[in-house]
Amino acid sequence: MATIDPQPPAMPPPPPEPRRRSRQLRIGNVLVGGDAPVSVQTMTTTNTADVDATLQQIAEVTAAGCDIIRVAVPTADDAAALPAITARSPIPVIADIHFQPRYVFQAIDAGCAAVRVNPGNIRKFDDRVEDIAKAAADARVPLRIGVNAGSLDPRLLARHGAATAEALVESALWEASLFEEHGFSDIKIAVKHHDPLVVVAANRLLASRCVYPLHLGVTEAGPTLQGSVKSAVAFGILLSEGIGDTIRVSLSAPPLEQVKAGCHILACLGLRPRKLEIVSCPGCGRLQVDIHKLATRVEAAFGGFPHPLRIAVMGCVVNGPGEARAADLGVSSGNGKGQIFVKGKVIATVPEAQIVNRLLEEALRLAQEDPTPTEQAGP
Repeated sequence: MATIDPQPPAMPPPPPEPRRRSRQLRIGNVLVGGDAPVSVQTMTTTNTADVDATLQQIAEVTAAGCDIIRVAVPTADDAAALPAITARSPIPVIADIHFQPRYVFQAIDAGCAAVRVNPGNIRKFDDRVEDIAKAAADARVPLRIGVNAGSLDPRLLARHGAATAEALVESALWEASLFEEHGFSDIKIAVKHHDPLVVVAANRLLASRCVYPLHLGVTEAGPTLQGSVKSAVAFGILLSEGIGDTIRVSLSAPPLEQVKAGCHILACLGLRPRKLEIVSCPGCGRLQVDIHKLATRVEAAFGGFPHPLRIAVMGCVVNGPGEARAADLGVSSGNGKGQIFVKGKVIATVPEAQIVNRLLEEALRLAQEDPTPTEQAGP
């Protein structure tokens, strides 16, 4: 009788590309660049002058995992609000300043952890670069040079004919050189475009030509689904190549959703510990349960659950038991009932109407009994 050779052992995943060793900066209490973890940023959408509303939004994104927050400073009232915001913000605040150099000095004096300037309007700053460099150096406040395709310096746009990767990089390095001329090098650079492939090309080129830490972003990425996909494509490529020190997912959605997307991207790449993860099947003709409804109910029930569990919500006999068994907690459902799995073992079979409550009960029990759940591998 013929024998079947055993399956060869699974090969380990290839090691990631070595991390690009950029110059390290300190933005408040967050290290950026070098061997520091990749940080998640977003930007408030409130009127910055409304201190309470701005701090409320900062608190929400901080709870979701945001490391650094940026606030717009287009008016004198916004600049005047910065001391109150920086004094009470739980995470470092970056002031986003265009056109008005005097707000840079106010932001530094207000205790902002960094200041963002845009080369697209650098001519407004031309005669203040030395003063800005000195003030930032004296206060040990880094500058972020942010180059966006939509606000590229007109002179470079005319020379290159479009907001190409080369144009974005030339703009950023030219701006950095203006500050370097005055001995200031605590600089972080962001080159952004709405096309993720241009973002990839620009950051690859930039990484090869400087040692500044790089902030990754697909600007004007779009609504939640489209923007998350575009950002994940660009960030996944670059971060897997060791390029990128901070990220922002620029969605046409509340800052909280931007932070959630950013944290999920980093977790999927193994660059941030996983929080609660729900694994659920897409659905097919084999299903005997409304898996979309069930997964939505589970997601709602576990909203804000602090323990980093992997929960499998499955709906057929093909992949269901295997996926449920591999998760910390799972259900394989059909025919009006569901088998509940905990750490790979079936512990109960319950009616479909009781599945969500039973999963929540078991999750709470696991959180009490096992403060360090099994470490999950990447995707």
